[in-house]
Order: sequence, then structure tokens, then C-alpha cells
Amino acid sequence: MATLSLTQFLTLDGVIQAPGGPGEDPSGGFEHGGWSVPFGDDDFGQRITEIFARPTAFLLGRRTYDIFAGYWPKQTDPADPVASKLNALPKYVATTTLTSADWEGTTLLRGDVVEEVAALKERTDGEIQMHGSANLARTLLDHDLIDTLHLHVFPVVLGTGRRLFSDGVRPTAFRLAEARTTAAGVALHTYELAGRPTYGSY
Repeated sequence: MATLSLTQFLTLDGVIQAPGGPGEDPSGGFEHGGWSVPFGDDDFGQRITEIFARPTAFLLGRRTYDIFAGYWPKQTDPADPVASKLNALPKYVATTTLTSADWEGTTLLRGDVVEEVAALKERTDGEIQMHGSANLARTLLDHDLIDTLHLHVFPVVLGTGRRLFSDGVRPTAFRLAEARTTAAGVALHTYELAGRPTYGSY
């Protein structure tokens, strides 16, 4: 049975929208696209290389799939640690609207997403990776289907934009498994699913 990890870029106020460029996702009138780019130093590149060394498959939401499919199939350098994995490994897309996918190795998951992902984990070995895909991630978090969170927290506040942990998300406890900081100030945190929160009083 596979584990499922989520890698997410967040601002200090929890915004996850369009980290990679102004045109990546301007939906909702978002004007701050590309906020992660000034922090992309060697330390951060090393972190991404480490993460992409591990997957056996990818799981993506529709919006993230569209962004990725428009870029990564054109990156053909076999030494590229991200492109080489994304282009070669199986990709699963949770969608109710896509009817076909041109990116080689893509399978559409068009049924009940919770059942589909649970079954995918059962029949897959190794690590299935999610990147971005916040709407899908929120649904899977509510059903304890994400085992590991790689949260990359950037030292910037935007005040607007979509967030991963929005009101109504299921209360969930995690265990901090790793923490370090890049030279540019990005906090790289890895959390493992630990069940429900516990409460106390001071």
C-alpha cells in the first residue's frame, strides 16, 4: 500500500495560489502570482530535488494538472529531476470535467474521489505525490487520506488568495518529522498524520 504525500507552497498567511508566476492562476482577481520565485535559491532547489527523487506516481487536481501539462511535457532534459519524473511516472487526475488527457501516462479518476484515491493507495506501492491541488487536498485531508505534508512556508504575507486550510477543514493532528530553513528564509516542514487533536488547559 502506498503512502500519499502533499507538497504545498504557502505564504505566512496561508495563501497557496499561483506561487510560480503571474499567469499561473489569476482566478478570483488574484494579482500576486509568482510570490515564491524570489526565494528559489540552491537550498530550495535541493529540497525539491529530494522530494522528486521518491515518487512512484502522482495524483493531481484538475487545475494543477492543466498547469503542469502545459509546461512539463515540453521539458525534455533527462537530467531535470522534476521533468524526468513527471513525464515518466503514472499520473492520476481527479476530475469531473476532463474527458481525455494528452499527457502520456495520465489516468482520469472520474468516480467518487475519496473511494478512487483510497483504492489507488491500496493498489500502488511506494509514495504517491500530490503537488498543489489544494481543492483535492482539502477533500482528502477530511478523510485522513494524506499521510505526509511537506509545507514550504515563505516569509511573505499577501492578504488575499486561496488557502489550503480554510474554515471547516476537519480537525487533524500531525507530528513534526523534519524542519529546516533555506538561506533565503523558507521554512521547510514535514508533518506526518497523527490522528485527532487533543486538548487541555493552562
